[in-house]
Amino acid sequence: MTTIEVPGAVLHYQLEGSGPLLLIAQSGEGDADRTTDLVSHLVDDYTVLTYDRRGLSRSKTAAGATIAEHANDVHLLLEHVTDEPVAMLGCSIGAVLGLHLTVKHPRQLHTLVAHEPIAPWLLPDPQPHRDELAAIRDHYLTNGLKATIPEIVGSLGIDQSNGEPGRTDFPMDANRLANFDYFIRHDFTAAATDELTPSDLTTSSATIVPAAGTTTPHTVFDYRCAEALADLLDQDLATFPGGHNGNLSHPKAYAQRLRDVLSR
Repeated sequence: MTTIEVPGAVLHYQLEGSGPLLLIAQSGEGDADRTTDLVSHLVDDYTVLTYDRRGLSRSKTAAGATIAEHANDVHLLLEHVTDEPVAMLGCSIGAVLGLHLTVKHPRQLHTLVAHEPIAPWLLPDPQPHRDELAAIRDHYLTNGLKATIPEIVGSLGIDQSNGEPGRTDFPMDANRLANFDYFIRHDFTAAATDELTPSDLTTSSATIVPAAGTTTPHTVFDYRCAEALADLLDQDLATFPGGHNGNLSHPKAYAQRLRDVLSR
């Protein structure tokens, strides 16, 4: 195991492949192993850095964290691994961490692909979506995970019915149940209460690529956040195979699209 101590936690991280460094910040309850299929299609061209966000799997912590604290973990991890700007793929909550990094430590990233950030502050009226995240957390605390998964799927427009064949199956084992518990109990609150000044993103030296899945409904919260980010930066919204979790459901096609975007 490769670890780094950060304030209040110990982070587990992994490096695979060869070439320029590419950091992947996972969505949801995903740990460093969650995108193993995606990484396998990238390691010929990139040295891929993945990690367990604090509170998940091997990254131990005693309490929850704010989005700013999670982003500082990424800052310290990158500082530990390299002194050069890197590319970053941030998915969902991982995209929000990347957006914080482009404002607070812009020299660490040359490019951020921000796939469907769960960032209410990007929207003209963020409060309904802050309330939506808080309501899902409350639903989980009252009714448990089985009853809450449909609420999460509906909120993010996740399509679980399609994907590439031969993908790794991640069972709902004790470790993943614990990760879901931490994610919903702590990180939903962190995302709901997070604040960043959108105008700060327009002055960052890092290139930000707003991205969304081709099958994500345009009406759901995460797509609207990606769309708002594209409007803020006066860019076209880059589309990637699959939906909110296209990096998991369509790893080969997603890797090729990511390679194309980063080579521009």
